[in-house]
Amino acid sequence: MVFDYYHRLGKRQKAIYRKSDSIERIVLNHTEEVRSSIILLETALASEDRTLTQKASHTLINNIVVDLNVVTLKTRVLTARPSNNWGELHGLYEPVDGKTKARITVWMRTAQHKKVVAFRTYLRTILHELCHHLDYEMLGLADSFHTEGFFKRESSLFKQLVPDLKAK
Repeated sequence: MVFDYYHRLGKRQKAIYRKSDSIERIVLNHTEEVRSSIILLETALASEDRTLTQKASHTLINNIVVDLNVVTLKTRVLTARPSNNWGELHGLYEPVDGKTKARITVWMRTAQHKKVVAFRTYLRTILHELCHHLDYEMLGLADSFHTEGFFKRESSLFKQLVPDLKAK
């Protein structure tokens, strides 16, 4: 299955899309060690402390990239999500631009009510943005498309980190 925007891509981009779509899992090497940082993240988010949540988010992301032997990246946690008529932005991945490291930015509060987002939603957002990084740095893709395979990779990480919860 391909998403509608596939048909607007050029030949080179379609090849990247198909390769991305064919990769359905990312397997952690030391799941238990990485999983230990989940409790720290959940506690930090519940505290509603942005600085603590940023540190815990960075710890989780760093543990995953070290486990996968992938180049590290910066992590930034901001408060309320930006929004407009297009909706709310949950997270953002900014790839390496030649002079700065790649960076993941996530927002910990909803745009409308400024409430801390649910832990599972927050974790999935981090993993989603991290999957963009893994597309470039681990899988060697020249672009990172939202393919069915991309979302399956995100879910595969989630299921390894939170095995006792059913992934949605």
